[in-house]
Amino acid sequence: MTHVRHLPARTGTQADWPAWADPDLVQGYRALGVDRPWLHQVEAADAAWSGRHTVLATSTGSGKSLAFWLPALSTARAASAESLLDPGRIESVARRATTLYLCPTKALAADQLAALDRLLVAGRTRDVRLSTCDGDTSLDERRWVQEHADVVLTNPDFLHFALLPQHRRWARLLGSLRYVVVDECHAFRGVFGAHVGLVLRRLRRLAASYGATPTFLLASATTSDPAASAARLIGVDPSEVTAVTTDASPAGRKTFVLWQPPELPGSDAPWSALLPADDPWATPLALPRHVTRSADDLSPPGPDDVWATGADVTPPPPAFPGAEDPVVLSEALAAVLPGLGDVPGPGAGRFGGSDGSGDARPGHLGTGEGSGPLGTGERVVAEPSDRPRRTATAEIADLLADLTAAGARSLAFTRSRRGAESVAATTRAHLLEIDPTFATSVQAYRGGYLPEERRALEAAIRSGALRALATTNALELGVDISGLDAVLIAGWPGTRVSLWQQAGRAGRAGTDGLVVLVAREDPLDTFLVHHAEAIFDTPVEATVFDTTNPYVLAPHLCAAAAEQPLRSEELDLFGPRTADLLAELVERGTLRRRPSGWYWTHNEQASRLTDLRGSGGDPVRVVESVTGRLLGTVDAASADSTVHDGAVYVHQGASFVVDELRLEDGIALVTRRDVDYGTWARWVTTTEIQSVDAEVPWGPITWGFGSVDVTTQVLGYQRKRIPDLQVLGTEELDLPARTLRTTAVWWTAPAEVLLAAGVTVEATPGALHAAEHASIGLLPLLATCDRWDLGGLSTALHVDTEQATVFVHDAYPGGAGFAERGFTLGATWLRATRDAIAACRCFAGCPACVQSPKCGNANNPLDKAAAIRLLTAVLTHAPTAS
Repeated sequence: MTHVRHLPARTGTQADWPAWADPDLVQGYRALGVDRPWLHQVEAADAAWSGRHTVLATSTGSGKSLAFWLPALSTARAASAESLLDPGRIESVARRATTLYLCPTKALAADQLAALDRLLVAGRTRDVRLSTCDGDTSLDERRWVQEHADVVLTNPDFLHFALLPQHRRWARLLGSLRYVVVDECHAFRGVFGAHVGLVLRRLRRLAASYGATPTFLLASATTSDPAASAARLIGVDPSEVTAVTTDASPAGRKTFVLWQPPELPGSDAPWSALLPADDPWATPLALPRHVTRSADDLSPPGPDDVWATGADVTPPPPAFPGAEDPVVLSEALAAVLPGLGDVPGPGAGRFGGSDGSGDARPGHLGTGEGSGPLGTGERVVAEPSDRPRRTATAEIADLLADLTAAGARSLAFTRSRRGAESVAATTRAHLLEIDPTFATSVQAYRGGYLPEERRALEAAIRSGALRALATTNALELGVDISGLDAVLIAGWPGTRVSLWQQAGRAGRAGTDGLVVLVAREDPLDTFLVHHAEAIFDTPVEATVFDTTNPYVLAPHLCAAAAEQPLRSEELDLFGPRTADLLAELVERGTLRRRPSGWYWTHNEQASRLTDLRGSGGDPVRVVESVTGRLLGTVDAASADSTVHDGAVYVHQGASFVVDELRLEDGIALVTRRDVDYGTWARWVTTTEIQSVDAEVPWGPITWGFGSVDVTTQVLGYQRKRIPDLQVLGTEELDLPARTLRTTAVWWTAPAEVLLAAGVTVEATPGALHAAEHASIGLLPLLATCDRWDLGGLSTALHVDTEQATVFVHDAYPGGAGFAERGFTLGATWLRATRDAIAACRCFAGCPACVQSPKCGNANNPLDKAAAIRLLTAVLTHAPTAS
């Protein structure tokens, strides 16, 4: 345990219901327990009712949905009443106001529909017609929605692929469109955000052609400058957006724990047999004598001293009678994580200090092994017996089992689909040793499940039939799951916005909650769990995206022209680069220019030119060979590495082996088989500079930014036995290369700089590789992204620069602005990278500094010491103004 922060409770401030609010809806809310709304709900609802574009940016569980449904449903009911005055006239029907609700996930739309049904039933109001409509909706249901629905709940993907291209079938909805609700709009960032922003511009354009000018209502987590972000998303001036940011809802006390997994006991076995490949291992090294100090010495450390920190690990508390009792449950949670609340736990528990006290006072976290350094980032911190740590997923599984056995209701967020399945399976195995009935109360939840599976799991966790879910960020957004006691987060989720969204799941509805962030072996995670101020005392990020990115904009201009010819007077809606880009599209033969505008004249659908989520095409369907049963889907971009021939695919704890991946058909055929191994893909990547858009000299060093081609190919895979991960064999694959045109930042290291740094020819590849990994891990501190939004390459001699070069690129077609941000803040970025490596406790490189969980070269070669010397030498040439 590296830090404990108690976030105080907050009292709420209520307001009267607006005079314009529909009385039956107010009665429905009161019947559901909302006697009076919170002040921020009324402020946002009033602004929306008056026709102002409005963004409500408050915390998770603050009741944002009431703020947009109250004006939307009140308007729909008023229009419905008007139509009843003269029901025989067609124009009366046309006056029924409609609302389009957009959210990032199908799960959230289904959850909102269920909540609306409860509200209308409670208010005895059945004259508002509601429906979800997405890719899972049948044609008959879709036809009913087109003809009758007052409120349509969907997602931007359906808007892009179906509703806008077929807008004539949706003329009734578009012509009467009064409100567009954009829920969880902070999720629309980077390239995905740019795509959604352009889809909304196309929506505004078509609605205007049918005579409608809808008001946009946006709900967001707490972000930096929500008015500017909302305005950029919908394509209006920030002065046209009203932002409501003061949260008037009550909140219970939240205990937030930062945790670094303990070191594993010493062993003669190879480290690769201890930890999985997607959470790489630390390098065992001898400890230099000059940094050794007594573990009993608690005096402040000198410049070369070590703070030995940690906690003795003791067995987890067993399940006990009375777990459902709130008082007993509070005691149970204190036993699982002692020292975190007002109720002392019985004994040290798993996280107690070495004296069994569970003391979480700053500067006294115990002197046993288990939590890592209290480094400041200014010096090397180490401790005797440098050993690999437990993985974050292993820690999360143990914690989830402890909490479930104690009667708590929990969510465990993981970074990958494999992680969610692994945590759920391991947790169930732990619980089987206590009580077999406990094991059935834990499941995995992730993307790729069938819609009926996802909705059944959502209902089960809401009702309490399930006590815990191990999930990807698919449950980060606003699905209403209240009454959760704890949230566990396996690794930094990428942004502070996402962190607080996930953490907000604990203690919803004003109750107390527990949040534990468990660090992965990653430089950013290690930095954050030892620098709590970077989490708790730093403002949340702004939502960053660029709708003028030509690689994003071009296909949307084609889609807009296919929906309705583009006119000159409409070009400003899409940004200042539109005219030039249209000229290029005409030159390429993609669009045709006529006096009346720009036309799409091809047979294929223009909307198919792009994928909003950057998944690289339609998902690959995973089908059981014998039965033909559809198990789930896999993103096209990850299919090569996850469902290649021979891959092991896990679905709700059941393992399947891939018989054949048919890329041309988008199908992976699998057979149910119990195996004792998993598969890990191997791939190779090359980078080629296509254009240099900006260049800055640092003396002999060159910083560059521009367009690059990144080519990746999966070459084969390893089979590793579970659980010890012994390599059983390596297989080769024959899969096509995939090329990504994107933007990158790069810096060169001429021979004289390498010489000045004392980096030999032999050490150069390892120094560059280590610097690349660490810089990718630290760039998310400066840009709104995480390391999975980035890629990189380092080489001792690049064909384009003719020098040793480190590249870091955006992992999206056309770029997403992250590499450009790194170029702009080059000195700050590189200095943070150098400091993070130097502050790490190891001496030759480990996952907490220079090893990467996504390295295609098995983290080899790496040279930490040479990387520090190289980065120091490079920074001596940095401009002082940086």
